[in-house]
Amino acid sequence: MYRTAFLDLPPLQGAAGCVQLPGSKSISNRVLLLAALSHGRTTVRDLLASDDTRVMLDALRHIGCTVEEESTSTVHITGLGTRTPQSPAKLFLGNAGTAMRPLTAALALLGGEFELSGIARMHERPIGDLVDALRQLGCQIHYLGNEGFPPLRIAHGAGLPALRLDAPIQVRGDVSSQFLTALLMALPLAAQQQDVVIEVVGELISKPYIAITLALLARFGIAVQQDGWQRFTIPAGSRYQSPGEIHVEADASSASYFIALGAISASVTGEKGIKIQGVGLDSIQGDIRFIDAARAMGAHIEGGPNWLHIERGSWPLKAIALDCNHIPDAAMTLAVMALYAQGTTRLTNIASWRVKETDRIAAMATELRKLGAVVEEGADFIAITAPASAADWRAASIHTYDDHRVAMCFSLAAFNPAGLPVRIEDPQCVAKTFPDYFEALFGVAQTTQVPVLCIDGPTASGKGTVAAAVAQQLGYTFLDSGALYRLTALATLQAGIAIDADNEAQISAIARSLPVRFADGKVWLAEADVTDAIRSEEIGVNASCLSSLPAVRSALVALQHSFARLPGLVADGRDMGTVIFPHAPLKVFMTASAACRAERRYQQLIAKGIAANIDTLRADLQARDLRDQTRAVAPLQPAPDAIPLDNSTLTIDQTVAQVLSWWQARQPFAAPAKG
Repeated sequence: MYRTAFLDLPPLQGAAGCVQLPGSKSISNRVLLLAALSHGRTTVRDLLASDDTRVMLDALRHIGCTVEEESTSTVHITGLGTRTPQSPAKLFLGNAGTAMRPLTAALALLGGEFELSGIARMHERPIGDLVDALRQLGCQIHYLGNEGFPPLRIAHGAGLPALRLDAPIQVRGDVSSQFLTALLMALPLAAQQQDVVIEVVGELISKPYIAITLALLARFGIAVQQDGWQRFTIPAGSRYQSPGEIHVEADASSASYFIALGAISASVTGEKGIKIQGVGLDSIQGDIRFIDAARAMGAHIEGGPNWLHIERGSWPLKAIALDCNHIPDAAMTLAVMALYAQGTTRLTNIASWRVKETDRIAAMATELRKLGAVVEEGADFIAITAPASAADWRAASIHTYDDHRVAMCFSLAAFNPAGLPVRIEDPQCVAKTFPDYFEALFGVAQTTQVPVLCIDGPTASGKGTVAAAVAQQLGYTFLDSGALYRLTALATLQAGIAIDADNEAQISAIARSLPVRFADGKVWLAEADVTDAIRSEEIGVNASCLSSLPAVRSALVALQHSFARLPGLVADGRDMGTVIFPHAPLKVFMTASAACRAERRYQQLIAKGIAANIDTLRADLQARDLRDQTRAVAPLQPAPDAIPLDNSTLTIDQTVAQVLSWWQARQPFAAPAKG
């Protein structure tokens, strides 16, 4: 997951390949709570690992459930059964509506003292209609802030008051389907001696999400009787019982981004389309009907029980007018698909967007306009007309409002016909439902324009430390080119091969497929941390021998080129800007005085408990500089268009800030919003 302040997506030309989707958020949190209310132990497999499921799991622990995490996707929960929950308890639920609403209803019917709160945005999301319905029953719920909104206090003191179950419990259906879902999941706890009836007041929105709730209730032993979408009866004697094991279907809302990707992008390699694994045409999730909308816009889609395959069909896409009550979350993806459609796309019956993680109608309208679209918005609709031509597109920095779906939707704008980059602010907000979304996107996206930032310079100039820090702040891949010869030497010796000219072909084969990565300030060879191992004197001598073998050098050049992958690369070395990436848009040649570099190296050695003489170190550095500057192949010298940076008097942080400032000046975006 990218934890940077922003993530710049370069122009993306196409996409093809396979995507494995994470589990559904809607199903995951429903299953977790139902398991917590059941008799017995439930094994939940393929659980979504996200912020929303994390706060739910933490809450279940606080109220006394036994939660055993076998892995990030497999959890064992021993339910409360007939036990009362532990209280008093304070539960923090982040911005997870799928945790706040159902837990409020369940705890109000279980009895005890609880405080439920979340982030600031959660305290702006309405819950009054659910609280009103629970108060009809006799539940004691109090607002701790603004009337009608969290945070809440549930206080039943010594026990639960007698519940009023003779009359139907009424709840509005036109604000959020989560209110009805919460009651459907909680009221079986009260249906011991008599039927419990729920009546929906007004039109029920997001009916497919209620269908998910009903299907999962049946899996846990609750057979709700349904009279259309207005009246639901929970039979007397209802009792939650664990199904033993349950699998979470992949998220159909998350599938929408890759369905859209297949519809808007043609492969540049000949591989056809996007294959999605984990969800198929038989999904129980209403958002799978996004497929119908994508087909109407021109996508070619096939599928089976657990897979979908999407290819671009009609191009440009066709504008549509659609009532989106049945796919409220996935409909956001249609708004971005409209950027590639001929005509005006009009999405209606989306009033629920106003009360989601942000006001999504306002957010989508604002960000679409930044890209050059013409947008009309109303209380419950949005209409989008794409930029008239490629020349009318604009590079934009997309504000994501701490809303995962805004971030994921607008990543698709990087496929624009103008070849413009797109900046996604706060990319880590996707952790709510799809922590590895951008990794999945980059796994199938194709481009010939991976941005590369080169930092060259002499030994001990600090280029490696600075390059690693710059890469971390940009979310880019990092390449320490100077370590590759040492890594090749280590891998060759580990393979039992002598390092000499007679074995040049074998050594070059090792170099071509070297399983190297740079992460967390360490150098990894396959799964082994070799940061210290490659710094030994023996490895250094053998690395020098390797550098004289032409086939090995050629292999390592190819390896270095392979590091140029999405979303970008920061490479440090001695010839990155002159030989390896001569077309990089930014090249920095970092220097420092010999005395300064000797002092830095001296402090490093002393910190490691290694005796050193500063005068000897300075002399060694000067001698090495001369060798590097006069060697026949790729001598140490700045590229003609490199920016010199003498950091003799600068701290690491100041040096990093300067390099980032130069990089930002080359981007077509304003500075990201601070917050």
